[in-house]
Amino acid sequence: MFSPFSITPPPSARQAAIEVIRRVHAYMREHPESELHQQGKMFGVLVYDGGYLAAFSAKLDGSYYHDGFVPPVYEMPAPPIGSSKFESQQLQRLLFAQYNFLNGRGEAKNLLDIFASEKPILTKEEFFDKGERLAVRGVRLPPSGAGECCAPKLLQYAFLHGLQPVALAEFWVGAPSKTEIRHEGTFYAPCSGKCVPILRHMLQGIEIEESPESQQTKALCRLIEILYEDEYLMVVNKPSGMLSVPGKNDELSVETFLGAKAVHRLDQDTSGLLVLAKTTEVYKTLQAYFQRRDILKRYEAVLQPIQTSNIIHHTSEGQINLPLLPNPFDRPRQMVDLEHGKPAITRYKIRERRLDGTLFIDFYPLTGRTHQLRVHAAHPDGLNAPILGDRLYGEQGKRLMLHAAEIAFLHPVTQQEMHFCIPSNF
Repeated sequence: MFSPFSITPPPSARQAAIEVIRRVHAYMREHPESELHQQGKMFGVLVYDGGYLAAFSAKLDGSYYHDGFVPPVYEMPAPPIGSSKFESQQLQRLLFAQYNFLNGRGEAKNLLDIFASEKPILTKEEFFDKGERLAVRGVRLPPSGAGECCAPKLLQYAFLHGLQPVALAEFWVGAPSKTEIRHEGTFYAPCSGKCVPILRHMLQGIEIEESPESQQTKALCRLIEILYEDEYLMVVNKPSGMLSVPGKNDELSVETFLGAKAVHRLDQDTSGLLVLAKTTEVYKTLQAYFQRRDILKRYEAVLQPIQTSNIIHHTSEGQINLPLLPNPFDRPRQMVDLEHGKPAITRYKIRERRLDGTLFIDFYPLTGRTHQLRVHAAHPDGLNAPILGDRLYGEQGKRLMLHAAEIAFLHPVTQQEMHFCIPSNF
């Protein structure tokens, strides 16, 4: 089976997705009152030898059942009105036990067993309420909505009916989401909080092809360019597609390959200047520089053509202030949250408006939030123009057109002025 964690599905899955999108668009024309006009939804396809299955996440317009889409694994009823929080949790525990998922070996596990060893996921409200957080951690319930995403529904139906999965893909249809940043027709990997633990169980017994992303990472080590090195630190030009630091599965990274500790991080898909420390003392000093904003950083990016009116039409430079918060159900994605988000500020300057509608732009991050530049570019209240090739917040491309082009700081030991500039050639 082609890796379901890849965001570059094979042609068979892409074609099936195109057909499903056409069907959903026809449904939307027939139902002008549909929720999809205000808030889109994730849809999915599973290709098998001889055809494909389709699914949507949770409910569509209040129903789990629509012609041409697989049914839910289990239809969870609403908790009784007026029940206490404890009663609701007890009911949820009983209901989660009814969600039984098969895997490729024919073995079944319910949601409680699947999530028993997983770290509890907190909603943003729970995260900011210490007492609530402790209570939720004690209960250790699966996250709300677990089992209702497209991928588990599709695999369950395939296993129940003896169909051999060939490929699986999930994509967004309908109005864009203003919090998570989802765009019409764009493919997305399964959500890390709700889906991935279930899929780890369901895919046992299924032979999975190595994803194109994994194959690419192994070839990137030889592309790391060391620009400066002494006994205290290194400055390198990181290639796009390589992690700065190891992930959960100890993937190959710049840090592990070079044997030095990254002082800051570049997203896996971002290329450019990365500083690594060789000693703990140097690492702590450089970290303090970043926290005090004593380090100059400039990024170069190319933005997708703008679809709607936005401030970027009227000005060549400005500042974006949109607070960010990790999406608790889909790490590492970030979401804009005006109430709970941490401050995130970015200055920008447009350097070129190109004939194809794209923009060549400089970004100057004044804070260092995860995915800050990517979200500020893509969000409707930011520049409303995703960075070209952004597989998380825009559309998949050959690469993410974001490059850490310039960095300047004082050497933590010699106090020499360090300045490096590597243009992107975008």
